[in-house]
Amino acid sequence: MSTPPSPIRLALIGLSATAQTSWASRAHLPYLLSPLGQSRYTIVALLNSSAAAARAAIAAYNLPSSVRAYGDPAELAEDEEVDLVVCNTRVDKHYQTVVESVKRGKDVYVEWPLAENANKARELATELERAGGRSVVGLQGVKTPLVGALRGLVEGGRVGRVVSSELRVFGGLNDRVGVPEGLQYFTEKVVGGNIYTIGFAHVFHMVQSVLGELAMVNGDFHLQRPETQLQDAEGKVVKAVQSNVPDLILVSGKWDESTITQKNATLHFRFRRGQPFPGEPALEWTINGEKGEIRVISPTATFIQVGDPASPRVIEVHDFETNQVEKVEWDYEDWQKELPFPARVIGALYENFAEVKRTGANEEYVTFEAAAKRHEQLEGLLSEWTA
Repeated sequence: MSTPPSPIRLALIGLSATAQTSWASRAHLPYLLSPLGQSRYTIVALLNSSAAAARAAIAAYNLPSSVRAYGDPAELAEDEEVDLVVCNTRVDKHYQTVVESVKRGKDVYVEWPLAENANKARELATELERAGGRSVVGLQGVKTPLVGALRGLVEGGRVGRVVSSELRVFGGLNDRVGVPEGLQYFTEKVVGGNIYTIGFAHVFHMVQSVLGELAMVNGDFHLQRPETQLQDAEGKVVKAVQSNVPDLILVSGKWDESTITQKNATLHFRFRRGQPFPGEPALEWTINGEKGEIRVISPTATFIQVGDPASPRVIEVHDFETNQVEKVEWDYEDWQKELPFPARVIGALYENFAEVKRTGANEEYVTFEAAAKRHEQLEGLLSEWTA
């Protein structure tokens, strides 16, 4: 009887004691502390803004006293008992908190965006290749069952070769004029985290993971509401700030001929910040083929990759020959259903990474290299626009 592999020793960056609804606590910790997660991983260290802040988080989440607390990324990088470093900080802290670990050849998982700009993302990808570590980036849509179902329909020829795809999406922020105080940086393009690089980019990546990389793409950007209201926890306006991030994004493109797309199959993608017209869905995505059309509807959730129990995401197929519309069922695996919605697809990334380490399985997640290319595509589209 073979001995099960030792759990991967993991360090979390950005697990805050004071922000217990953060992405690290909502999306990563539930899987890592689940029975399945603990069979694959063990948390051995935290890195926060200071060692004291890391110790506070260890206490707040009742982590073992053996978990080491760091406030210096270089010290974490030197810890030889850390196999995988996972970064959940604000995007403009990603590079500085992981680059030393990357250079030391550690495996590193960074939430999307990989860095605040394409140059920093490319530097991380280059350093990682030089040092020889593995990488994961949190463009988690590639592992959601919804995307898997869409990919199966398209690759299985259910609608024939694709001739066009259209998306009409609202969100990125819940309000068209207001931003929570803690997200003021969403109004500052230089920080690198905003509705374009996060809300739009997640969906844009899913589109290309289903239909293939676009051969040609153009962007048209607008800032309709340059003044943005900062709101406190009760929704009261604290002050107004000027934004330099587009709030209306229109992207068009074409695919080369492939086994799933006709030559010059087109993409039209419209993404607008804030709420849709009452009664309209937050996201509608159609994939029009030679023999039929696929439609995805998400009533209230823009981030279809992480799920929302109040916004069931529906896939339908219209067969042109029979003129019948069929609902396509999809679901999470049983172990995922035991986790909160945000943690289900994050858990799938962790599961795939552990399988890659254990057996050499295929990487079904986004690496630093792939993320750097996505950064370059997104930044290239936006490069000629000014607020």
